[in-house]
Amino acid sequence: MRRGILFGAGAYITWGLFPLYWPLLKPAGPMEILAHRIIWSLVAVIAILAVTRHWAWIKTLRPKRVALLAVAAVIITVNWGTYIYAVNNGHTIEAALGYFINPLVSVLLGVLVFRERLRAWQWAAIGISVAAVVILAADYGRLPWIALILACSFGTYGLAKKFANTGSAESLTIETTALFVPALAYTFFQPHQTFTGHGASHVALLVGAGVVTAVPLMMFNSAATRVPLTVIGMLQYLAPILQFSIGLLVQHEAMPASRWVGFLLVWGALIILTVDGLRAVRSNRRRGAPLPEPVAEAA
Repeated sequence: MRRGILFGAGAYITWGLFPLYWPLLKPAGPMEILAHRIIWSLVAVIAILAVTRHWAWIKTLRPKRVALLAVAAVIITVNWGTYIYAVNNGHTIEAALGYFINPLVSVLLGVLVFRERLRAWQWAAIGISVAAVVILAADYGRLPWIALILACSFGTYGLAKKFANTGSAESLTIETTALFVPALAYTFFQPHQTFTGHGASHVALLVGAGVVTAVPLMMFNSAATRVPLTVIGMLQYLAPILQFSIGLLVQHEAMPASRWVGFLLVWGALIILTVDGLRAVRSNRRRGAPLPEPVAEAA
């Protein structure tokens, strides 16, 4: 249990520190960073699979599963690209908002896709979050589109992976393989690529994008097999809390009073959702009902 908590905390803390990493890759633009992340993630995950000699899963692949993972690859590309753009262009706090509201999006997807019936407190949490988005839209002078794209893309990505029912390392292998050729073509043919001409440290940082993508996934896998889902569900908030803190305290992004109101409402909705979920888990355990599905790993 202790080791599992450490692995889980390590995974979510790593994801939470991403806003400090992607700006180091400048002058590369978001699209170039995204392309290198895809390329080197495939290299990193293949290296990990080779070391662990974990190849038997390839025999279980079926066209339907591969197609679902290809769809997931497109969705996560949108998520990764939006996130890199956000943290490299002064929108880290809004990116953190996307991952704060992601659990609420997942609840809504449960209603829309699986026809799940929400409890009263879940409806209350969703209502509060909608009010928060309205307040934040008034504050920004626009919809918080970065947060909404991140939350919706990651929610639908988790849905696709649920249907595919494939482990994280295996899934990342298929997803990055599907995207490898377009990513490689972009790095070769885009006119202002920065991979060469900016020193060895820049090359190392771009290559490192694959390592920082693959390693926390491995830690998440180790945590998910050792600790209860309720603990993983609590640990997932480490990532957006760190992202928010970096945006506020390190990158000094603006947080006027009206924006604080919107965030406080979102946090209130998450507290309601978490407490209600813990009560539901305890009730299910008493009745011997199945526990909820595992939460998805962060992007």
